[in-house]
Amino acid sequence: MDIRKVKKLIELLEASDIAEIEIHEGEESVRISRHGTLPPTPPPAAAPAPVAAAPAPAAAAAEPAEEKEPEMEGHVIRSPMVGTFYRAPTPGAKPFVTEGQSVKPGDTLCIIEAMKILNQIESDTAGVVKRILVENGQPVEYNQPLFVIE
Repeated sequence: MDIRKVKKLIELLEASDIAEIEIHEGEESVRISRHGTLPPTPPPAAAPAPVAAAPAPAAAAAEPAEEKEPEMEGHVIRSPMVGTFYRAPTPGAKPFVTEGQSVKPGDTLCIIEAMKILNQIESDTAGVVKRILVENGQPVEYNQPLFVIE
């Protein structure tokens, strides 16, 4: 891949809110990320400090998850990506599913729009939609709970 193209991609990434981009051209590919995927190798003197600081954020992040999980008894469908959650195929259309509706594997539950691409999210289990955890048009994060199915 031409280095000028790579430099242009870096400039585009810096000028936008995008955190990562991956481009494939034939058999070549390049991934550019604001945050490196490999952890930096700290100098030996700095190694103990990050290890001591790491458990505190992990413990703080675990507490909210523990509070949410008891409310969500059943099978939780999570967002496979970051994007915008839509309950219906078009504005004003009937939602794909409603609470109390029976679903089977492969039924479309919602759409998540990511980078102008509409991605259908399908049920991976059979059951009844107990709860819809996200409002229409709301942004969602990766792995965020969307539905509870019993």
